[in-house]
Amino acid sequence: MTDALLPRQAAEPTGDGYFRKGCNPLAETGRSKLQNQRAVLNQQILRAVRMRAGAENLLRATTNNKVREQVLLELSFVNSDLQILKEELEGLNISVEVYQNAEETFSIPLVPLGLKETKDVDFTLPLKDFILEHYSQDSSEYEDEIADLMDLRQACRTPSRDEAGIEMLISYFLQLGYVENRFFPPTRHIGVLFTWYDSFTGVPVCQQNLLLEKASVLFNIGALYTQIGTRCNRQTQAGLENAVDAFQKAAGVLSYLKETFTHTPSYDMSPAMLNVLVKMMLAQAQECVFEQIGLSGIRNEFFTLVKMTQEVAKVGEVYMLVNTAMNQEPVKENIPYSWSKLAQIKSDHYKALAHYFTATILCDHELQPGDDEDQQEKALSQLYDCVPEGLMVLAVLKDKVQRKQLGKAHLRKAIVYHEEALRVCGLCKKLRNIEALQEVLTAAHKRSLLKYAQQETEDDFLSLLQAPDILPQECNLLYGNAEDILLNLFSHGRG
Repeated sequence: MTDALLPRQAAEPTGDGYFRKGCNPLAETGRSKLQNQRAVLNQQILRAVRMRAGAENLLRATTNNKVREQVLLELSFVNSDLQILKEELEGLNISVEVYQNAEETFSIPLVPLGLKETKDVDFTLPLKDFILEHYSQDSSEYEDEIADLMDLRQACRTPSRDEAGIEMLISYFLQLGYVENRFFPPTRHIGVLFTWYDSFTGVPVCQQNLLLEKASVLFNIGALYTQIGTRCNRQTQAGLENAVDAFQKAAGVLSYLKETFTHTPSYDMSPAMLNVLVKMMLAQAQECVFEQIGLSGIRNEFFTLVKMTQEVAKVGEVYMLVNTAMNQEPVKENIPYSWSKLAQIKSDHYKALAHYFTATILCDHELQPGDDEDQQEKALSQLYDCVPEGLMVLAVLKDKVQRKQLGKAHLRKAIVYHEEALRVCGLCKKLRNIEALQEVLTAAHKRSLLKYAQQETEDDFLSLLQAPDILPQECNLLYGNAEDILLNLFSHGRG
């Protein structure tokens, strides 16, 4: 039975004592302060929820009109306080600045998931009683193993934002499998109550079985990967590769959670919410892939610009799908409003870039002697589902006037998308206070305006030409088989 608990991990000395590898609860980082604020808010939300439940019970039980009026008044105050607390929690969820890499100065922020918070659990008496009753052994012989399990669980509440933190969470998840087989029979409860707080609403969920515990740890593994991804330095090739890998792993873990734990009572782990979170993480991975391609600079060359146009159009499309999913019931009620607006902003921004690149192709690259007309026509045709009536791609390539007019039409459309992105950003208080986001959107808008001003302004019969939509790249960025990802992670964690 002793193999049910893994050996105690080595503790490492610090100036303040000892800490488990992968955990440093004393670290005074912006992220740890956010976690502390989240824990305080969760407690306040819990008190408000209990007060509301008590008031609702009293309202159902009383028949005295005066009492009912007083209870209704109190209930309105409690609901108002609860709404304010949930808005504060949403504010923490969009506090993305502290998660970004400090070396980045000009990148659109990526969104990480906050870790789920939990309450302390004391395994000592329930496990010792079970050992004595079920295994007929002296439970005092296992005090060290039980203490180690509790220490590991406590350390998992403040994991370090790196692979060591991931390995620690995986280690605890593996421990839970051993513990479940030996101490949590499906036919009885041994009296251990697990409480976890919803990461979006702050509402607590309690269960006496290990399903909630295991699901919540998996959620935090996925959430920690998102935090690792946002921390990567996106100004370097290696940093972008690591970010793509982290977001793909996050999507894989969250997808595995959705497929495996189908009846979790916590809303942040519901199938509908997890489906949205998987889409969002894959969209952020796709965004990093585009940044990776353009990291060394975008050459003003015909076929390079065609490739960049398709790639950036794909990013705009996936964020459009994320925004659509976020605005569907029942997710819409609990997803942070600013997340939905950020997805909309990114969709518009990247669609604008697709039209800007297409305009650059048309305005800056006239057919020259020796150019392969067939290859250019084929490449340009791949950007369009259909071209405006009366125009042919090859004719546009050969005609300087038509090239310029279609290019100007794309620039007009790019400017419209840029302005919409800036408008939505300005309407959301949380987002307009993110300086890096404002700077990127403004710079891209000014660049399109400048490009448009550089073209001749005389009007002609094609001046009202509407630019066609850009077709995105066909390939989708996948997270792979979720079970394979976790098996690899767990194997690594055992090592």
